[in-house]
Amino acid sequence: MIKLGRYNSLRVSRFSDYGIYLTDDAPENPTEILLPGRYVTDRMAIGDTLEVFVYKDSEDRPVAVTEHPFIQVGEFAFLQAAQVNKFGAFMDWGLPKNLLCPFSEQKVKMIPGGIYLVYAYFDKESERVVASAKINKFLDNVYPDYQAGQEVKALVIGHTEIGYQVIVNNLHRGMIYDNEIYEPLELEHTVTAYVKNVRDDGKIDLTMTAPGTVGRIVKIGDKILDMLQNGTFTLTDKSSPEDLDTQGEDHAADEARYFCMARPIRPRLPVSAPAGGALDILDIKELPPRVAMERMEIREL
Repeated sequence: MIKLGRYNSLRVSRFSDYGIYLTDDAPENPTEILLPGRYVTDRMAIGDTLEVFVYKDSEDRPVAVTEHPFIQVGEFAFLQAAQVNKFGAFMDWGLPKNLLCPFSEQKVKMIPGGIYLVYAYFDKESERVVASAKINKFLDNVYPDYQAGQEVKALVIGHTEIGYQVIVNNLHRGMIYDNEIYEPLELEHTVTAYVKNVRDDGKIDLTMTAPGTVGRIVKIGDKILDMLQNGTFTLTDKSSPEDLDTQGEDHAADEARYFCMARPIRPRLPVSAPAGGALDILDIKELPPRVAMERMEIREL
């Protein structure tokens, strides 16, 4: 069965003057749909299976395209209102015909050029794909059956004083706390995150750290400290990954560098105690340039 507003895998059944016809090969009453000529290439042949997006064109006919819209049925996305008329706002979703968000589905009155978070769904009454900005009714309608450490997709929709609000897998509300983030997230972007906890209220706490990553950093950190205390440490931020015993982890060099940057160790300065009892600094010429400059500043004080 061909699904409107979604990607479909369809077989090329025949060619025509207007393009090629694709079929779903349903056992009973198979359906054919046109892929217009502007999407047809010389490499397409009868019997090929194509991944196409299906929606209704400007003449309200189901049509297949090889373009990739910004959203499909069952998904949330930030879309820009291209036009507003008496029917509602028409959102740019990356296809020739814009996606309608009726006035009844607008949370605030939309204006041309505005960007809004919407959900795409199939309206059974009009038999069309439409958008809704009233996102609450499409969230948390199924039980959040997630396991700790499970990888998910998170759409960043806002920021509060404690962290980033996200939509998890187009189904649930979630939160990525600021202390779980190592670089700022961008609103409207979808990121890969990992489940940390499912709260009693159904909200999901996420982390940006993949399972096991913290353990690797601690292990590398212990090795670095041991080398500093009991041996020679020749690694710098310019060292190659091969200089570390990475055991196949090609990002271990970065982790080691981050560990060092977070715990800088200053060189110990040579000092002597003069007869008066106060510590005096040795000849500045014997010190490294940066350390010598620091000593000069102290002496001037």
